[in-house]
Amino acid sequence: MKNIHTLLIGLLVVTAMHCSHRPFVDHKLEGEKISDNCESLKPFFRMVSNIAGERYEFERCLDQGFSTDMLQVSQQGDTVVVWFPKLQSSGVLYKVTLDIDSYPKYSYITIDGETFVVTSSKD
Repeated sequence: MKNIHTLLIGLLVVTAMHCSHRPFVDHKLEGEKISDNCESLKPFFRMVSNIAGERYEFERCLDQGFSTDMLQVSQQGDTVVVWFPKLQSSGVLYKVTLDIDSYPKYSYITIDGETFVVTSSKD
């Protein structure tokens, strides 16, 4: 009986070690060019929750030479902060799809200084 008890405690410790996560925030950005200028920018913001995190869809005016590695994403407490580089020239309109996965869970997302509450169907 003592061996079974020791084995169960060992399994619980191993399970707990595998379940613990270090804090992280991962992101994936895709952009689809809509227009050569930003005159038709629509101010919509859409969020979809799934098991791999959240997906955000919106339009953004970005520099002609924008690349995904220029995006800055970090987690500060219960907020994920996203910064696009400031326009250096006339912009190009993109439909942006931004996937974010993080641990611990975040409750807010701030994109270029504008904060949104994050809720999911699991809440």
